[in-house]
Amino acid sequence: MAKAQDFTATLKDMMGAFPVDTAAFEGAFKNQAALGEKFSSVALEAVEKSAAISTKWTSETLAKLGDMSKVKAEPADYAKAITDFASAQAEVASENMAAFAEVAKKVQMETVELMMAAGKSASEEATTAVKKATEDMTAAAKKATAAAK
Repeated sequence: MAKAQDFTATLKDMMGAFPVDTAAFEGAFKNQAALGEKFSSVALEAVEKSAAISTKWTSETLAKLGDMSKVKAEPADYAKAITDFASAQAEVASENMAAFAEVAKKVQMETVELMMAAGKSASEEATTAVKKATEDMTAAAKKATAAAK
């Protein structure tokens, strides 16, 4: 019966001739983690500001409801209280929607800045990694060619 050839040594030599630089992978992982942290920071800040706006809006609404629900001397005073409440709510709603829009605008600007910086960084890293890989492969190919002669 024919004995199967052991390719372990051959494969080991071949893999050794073409080394893989794991530093590029580690660097990419670290950069991705840092980018994720920055995005999380932007999102958490926006949530915090939105919650503060909502809380303030709710508090103001409840205070005005308290004023509106007080006993009035004349029936016409009830109509005036409701009208005052409605106009105050319209004004507060407008202010708060503008505040929410500012939060959204800031998040959008910061996100675009992060994406542009990440794209630039990724492009630079890719160029460096490709250049290094080309140099390593050329050196390994020259070494393999010299060893084969």
